[in-house]
Amino acid sequence: MKRIVLLRHGQSIWNKENRFTGWTDVDLTEEGVAEAVRAGELLRDEGFAFGMAYTSCLKRAVKTLDCVLDRLDRMWIPVEKSWRLNEKHYGMLQGLDKSETAARYGEEQVHIWRRSYDIAPEPLPEDDPRNPRFDARYACVPDAELPRTESLAQTIARIMPYWHCVVFPSLMRYDNLLVVAHGNSLRGVIKHLKHIPDDEIAALNLPTAAPYVFEFDDTLRLVRDHYLGDPDEIRRRAEAVARQGSAR
Repeated sequence: MKRIVLLRHGQSIWNKENRFTGWTDVDLTEEGVAEAVRAGELLRDEGFAFGMAYTSCLKRAVKTLDCVLDRLDRMWIPVEKSWRLNEKHYGMLQGLDKSETAARYGEEQVHIWRRSYDIAPEPLPEDDPRNPRFDARYACVPDAELPRTESLAQTIARIMPYWHCVVFPSLMRYDNLLVVAHGNSLRGVIKHLKHIPDDEIAALNLPTAAPYVFEFDDTLRLVRDHYLGDPDEIRRRAEAVARQGSAR
């Protein structure tokens, strides 16, 4: 049996503040660190021994991965960081309070910006200091490939070549892979693995730091997927994600 564990990062500062984050490089909260540690303990108790790990270039995912590998005593395994696993880019929405934005533009519009498949928020201007073209970590990425905003469809188009060419083929070498990324980037991977239709993907809510296990047979055919942890706690955290963006 081959397994890939998908893990959304622990609670970030802007998760807690209910802000659109996207490519903004915010840190974990204390609770986010604790969530990551608990995820590592769950994986340790289930006997997971990862041979390779992948994450984004954003510290909330990188730190979550570090916490997990520390609990597993596998800080030594190879780790690959890629901008292709970054969160969906929210353009001009980045940094805005989701509830205040919903009060101004309406909850339906905010839901469209957050969850619609093919509608992107307004892009960042070329001279905006938040534009990723000014970020040193993306200096080797062609400017034409760096987003100023993204829909979920565009996010998936960014991720899937990396998934197909780098991540998934690693199952031929390793029995267990760990991918630590973000709500929308992982939704894109799950959409692909489970063949979720475009019009149904908006209903998928990923809780923070809940290990989501995908099991494959020797032909790399998906045979089972399930979360690790208490089902009630996972459901509570997923519902909290779904409520983000509602006007207070």
